[in-house]
Amino acid sequence: MKQTETIAAIATALSDSGIGIIRISGSEAISVGDRVYRSKNGCHSLKDYGSHTIHYGFIMDGQEILDEVMVTVMKAPKTYTREDVVEINCHGGVLVMRRILEAVLKNGARLAEPGEFTRRAFLNGRIDLAKAEAVMDLIRSRNDYARRASISQLEGSVSVCIRRLRQEILDELAFIESALDDPEHISTEGYPEQLSGKVDALIAECGRLIASAENGRLLKEGINTVIVGKPNAGKSSLLNLLAGRERAIVTEIAGTTRDVLEEAVSLHGISLNVIDTAGIRSTSDVVEKIGVEKAEQYAKEADLILYMADSSIPMDESDEHILKLIEGKKCIVLLNKSDLTPVLTETKLKEKLPAGVPVVKVSVKEREGLDAFENVLSEMFFSGGLRFNEEVVITSMRHKEALQNASDSLLEVKRSLEAGMPEDFFSIDLMSAYASLGEIIGEEVGEDLVNEIFSKFCMGK
Repeated sequence: MKQTETIAAIATALSDSGIGIIRISGSEAISVGDRVYRSKNGCHSLKDYGSHTIHYGFIMDGQEILDEVMVTVMKAPKTYTREDVVEINCHGGVLVMRRILEAVLKNGARLAEPGEFTRRAFLNGRIDLAKAEAVMDLIRSRNDYARRASISQLEGSVSVCIRRLRQEILDELAFIESALDDPEHISTEGYPEQLSGKVDALIAECGRLIASAENGRLLKEGINTVIVGKPNAGKSSLLNLLAGRERAIVTEIAGTTRDVLEEAVSLHGISLNVIDTAGIRSTSDVVEKIGVEKAEQYAKEADLILYMADSSIPMDESDEHILKLIEGKKCIVLLNKSDLTPVLTETKLKEKLPAGVPVVKVSVKEREGLDAFENVLSEMFFSGGLRFNEEVVITSMRHKEALQNASDSLLEVKRSLEAGMPEDFFSIDLMSAYASLGEIIGEEVGEDLVNEIFSKFCMGK
């Protein structure tokens, strides 16, 4: 019943702006629009207009003019929802948008649920579930790399890959079923060896996609970046500089930062969730000690550590402790206070660091060396473990879980092959892998999961 109802919602941000859009979709969209629309001379109906045309007029609530508008008419099936769609382009005031929406609802539409327009696009077959999720990822993208990944998925990069894998599995299922139904004419001699090679390739492809999910998470959510160092090394000053505002208190008194401070910043289009922590040192102060413990915990969980080393003083036990924290982690060392006479040189520091950890000389006070730091970060993002390229990247943890389930089922096929089991054993696990991959594009999902996914969308999309 709900799927056949005509729905409406404000499709732009509910704030004062130049333009606002009220979107109507459904079999009665044009009729509903007609009841509130009046052309300039009062003698035209929206039903008279062709598809994908825009028209000047007024929105009425009874005899009252609510706004001067441009109304777009789009007829099924060449619309976002594959239903008739009317979009009212009005002035962007909060009050006027609400009044127009109220008039539309009064004349036969109901208020759309979050994501219901995109849900109808999915249910009506215009997009699959992976593409639908990419719509929301695109809206929420925080950097250019995340935007590019979302656009790629919206164009079908993930969907095409998943459909190809499912077709390869389906081909094997079809052969096995045919051989079981007609063993006299279809021989399975040598087939287990052939299937084993194909299963190996499928497992490898699933593994590559699963491995890409870590890069996908960094693209989508940003790189969790923790600044560590001794007290007064310049950690809070760095946070303020990256944030472009006085986010943290900075004094000459050591141990000013006691708790964790977080700020989202963007460098070279890369989103960083920057976390400033207490200076790491031995202390008897109870509060500062808790701050140091928090710093150590955040460092262990970080995607990237920025180690602020003070070039004006020699390394000590606190630095040795920090060096243990960064072992096995992605790390960039910032050798701060390059404007002062160095006591700790880059050469001395590199002797202590794990191989391959980059060192950048900076002066946060004088704003020097930050370009070099951004370049190192960008190079690490492109060429290291934090890279992004044009390959298919999995950004959804739901997709990752489905791929893992498919891979597990394919591994069961491999075990059955190695154990010399009959062909019908292969088909059970192949079908399970086929179904798991189908969850990604929405061909093997229940209504509850669909409801959950679209409930996270914004109203009007």
